[in-house]
Amino acid sequence: MLEALLDFWKQDDETAPNIFAWRTIPPRPAQTHPVPTDVPDTLRAALSSRNISQLYSHQLTAWTHARAGRNLILSTGTASGKTLAYNLPVLAKMLEDSQARALYLFPTKALAQDQLSVLNDQLSALRQPVTDNWSLTTAIYDGDTPQPHRSGIRKTARIVMSNPDMLHTGILPHHANWGDFFTNLKFIVIDEAHTYRGVFGSHVANVVRRLKRVAKFYGAKPQFILASATIGNPKELAETLIEEPVELVDNDGSSRGERHFIMYNPPVTDAALGLRKSSILESVRLANHLLSHDVQSVVFARTRRTVEMLLTYLHENRGSGIGNPTSDSRSSKSNSYIRGYRSGYLPLQRREIEQGLRDGSVKTVVATNALELGIDIGGLGAALMVGYPGTIASARQQAGRAGRGDDPAVSILVASPNPLDQFLAHHPEYFFERSPEMALVNPNHLLILLEHLRCAIFELPFQKGEGFGSISDELVNEYLEFLVSNNEAHFSNEKYFWMQDAYPAANISLRSASPQSVVLHTNADDGRPTIIGTVDGESANWMVHPGAIYMHEAQQYFVQELDIENHIAHLVPVGLDYYTEAQQQSEIQITSLNDQIATRGCEKGYGEIQVTTQVVGFRKIRWFSNENLGQEPLDLPPSELQTTGYWIVLSEEALSKLREAGLWSNDPNDYGPDWQKTRLAVRKRDQFKCQVCGAAETVREHDVHHKTPFRAFIQNGVVNREQANRLENLVTLCQSCHRKVEQNVRIRSGLTGLGFVLGNLAPLFLMCDAGDLGVFAEPAWSAVDAQPAVVLYDLVPAGIGFSEKLFELHDELIQRAYELVSECACEDGCPSCVGPGGENGYGGKAETLAILQQLLASK
Repeated sequence: MLEALLDFWKQDDETAPNIFAWRTIPPRPAQTHPVPTDVPDTLRAALSSRNISQLYSHQLTAWTHARAGRNLILSTGTASGKTLAYNLPVLAKMLEDSQARALYLFPTKALAQDQLSVLNDQLSALRQPVTDNWSLTTAIYDGDTPQPHRSGIRKTARIVMSNPDMLHTGILPHHANWGDFFTNLKFIVIDEAHTYRGVFGSHVANVVRRLKRVAKFYGAKPQFILASATIGNPKELAETLIEEPVELVDNDGSSRGERHFIMYNPPVTDAALGLRKSSILESVRLANHLLSHDVQSVVFARTRRTVEMLLTYLHENRGSGIGNPTSDSRSSKSNSYIRGYRSGYLPLQRREIEQGLRDGSVKTVVATNALELGIDIGGLGAALMVGYPGTIASARQQAGRAGRGDDPAVSILVASPNPLDQFLAHHPEYFFERSPEMALVNPNHLLILLEHLRCAIFELPFQKGEGFGSISDELVNEYLEFLVSNNEAHFSNEKYFWMQDAYPAANISLRSASPQSVVLHTNADDGRPTIIGTVDGESANWMVHPGAIYMHEAQQYFVQELDIENHIAHLVPVGLDYYTEAQQQSEIQITSLNDQIATRGCEKGYGEIQVTTQVVGFRKIRWFSNENLGQEPLDLPPSELQTTGYWIVLSEEALSKLREAGLWSNDPNDYGPDWQKTRLAVRKRDQFKCQVCGAAETVREHDVHHKTPFRAFIQNGVVNREQANRLENLVTLCQSCHRKVEQNVRIRSGLTGLGFVLGNLAPLFLMCDAGDLGVFAEPAWSAVDAQPAVVLYDLVPAGIGFSEKLFELHDELIQRAYELVSECACEDGCPSCVGPGGENGYGGKAETLAILQQLLASK
């Protein structure tokens, strides 16, 4: 049935014109080798009982490295047999040493549950031929493990499955209860290692430092096996996480059937504005095609809200047959075939859906990335991604869900209007060539490091002169002396001891670098006060300011009060038709210059910066239509962020060329010598009152606004002031109303457009979300002698390494930005390239392209 659908799509007038790329990857035979002779006989027999007489080439390579005592990272495709590759050496050690222990770390509880069932299935064959004196207990130890079971697991489990959060708060601080386990710890397996990046990865690297320190205390030196999706730097990431040499195993020998990868770009509905048909509605149509042709499918969405929207549309459309290419099959399909899968569903529901996918009773599942990570759902016929999932590693993993053995399969990426989606729609080679993404981790991030030094000194006193991971003993002593001066530690008999009552791990989130969080308070249905979560202190002013709409578990909450002093926000549940968007003003100063180089059209630099940000108001935006419902001012104190930034400062030569071409709109407007007289005449005519809200002038004079923007009267670098300053084109506005009008009718400068496209494209190379980066575009940046500049900076205190990487990737980033903007079909800027100019406004596409041409390393 899949072949018939693919043929239909190639001919269908609604579908074929919107297919921007169709790659067919031919079948690949397995590269196998006999099971090595040094595999224990009982393990060989267990493999044989599972009809496994050969190993894939990468499984053999992993076995060889592991048996030689080397650390390794497996970086092969989805469903390539990575689980067996790391289980084999662990189980062999368990058979050879009846006291040996292993710790498996997974990023989520659900994945640990799934891998436990996989391992138990493999063990069911292994246990038969082994003597009664040998036992191999496996167990999960996480926040859901019942208290009565925990003591037994600590004493008897030989393979413990957990997650970094539980290791951080529930195991390492109580290592004395795990004495036998740590004494005999031989292997540490870290699955889905590519998820340990950014702030989370930097925390996990420090948790691994603490884990190795505790293991060493008990006389153990465990071996590490890591598994990762395909990323640009798996070996570098692994060696940063564990701070030991690591062998890379990426010679994927698994077999694969024919694979189709389709990049689908919804049709343009307004060419001038660059607007496209909804990616959600187009995904529903394609998913209905798959269902009608009896192709078992997974539909991936980025948010829980989108999952529920897709489910609603799919259920509604099944009855009417919308999107079905053939009408004879639609009536036999039932809504029971279509299920959702996301966080918030009960574990029992999830297991039921997973089983339905394996046995075929569920035909279509709509999921968040909860189904992306390694959970066994069998091989499906199709994977449909509603929008780019954020990283190429995630996209490849989601696409890898399609494929059942040697059967053909298809993956479809339905592009959203986001600039990154549109770039990938035009450059699908990024999915098929070596991944450009680098998973960045900074274990020595000062704030994160200090938090984990507190945890480590609680777990075991520090000997004077002792290092911590790759941190020198001198630097560790300096940090420990800081804790002593802060009355958190005590130095006695050449050792540093923890002095506080509480154990520090309890107050440290592995997901944040901010030491202070704001607690979100609300009332439950029965009126009881309850806490629904926290936000880090750095984000509180823009996420939970008074009047903000905060989303949690698909429920809207209205923020009544933000108590900054006590770090509490008070929220009430609501059901409104709008969301809020904070309006911020920022100032940036360079505090330390790490490097700055003159390059084509600019100087590029990176270093430490101080970002002073003040939330001055917020907009209310209607769901779906994005209609601006109004703006409200806020009076919140400014916040300061010490971080790292990468910047581009345009050269005088580049500016001169842009001015000569009439493609530089950031110079101050020269309204002419008679402007002050004209301005007074307009205010008199309007009786010194705002013509929108009626407010009269007080101490501050009202503004005079050009109805048709002043720059619209510039042609070939010459402005027609007489036409621009006609009285009928001018109106008196108060400052507040002027700001609102400027949001509606504005000219987006080329510099702003440059910041927009770079900020949206950079995550492609950094393996981060766009929300991890701040963007600052300023035509007269005071930090560089009032020169025009664009700054991209880490939104993490002290930075996580994004800025240095962007500095290194400058040429490629500029080249890709130029390709994205020049290939966009819009006339003058749109959400898919340099950003919209605003309703009735003017975009900056031509200016942005001109700037990018000046910055290109070669023309």
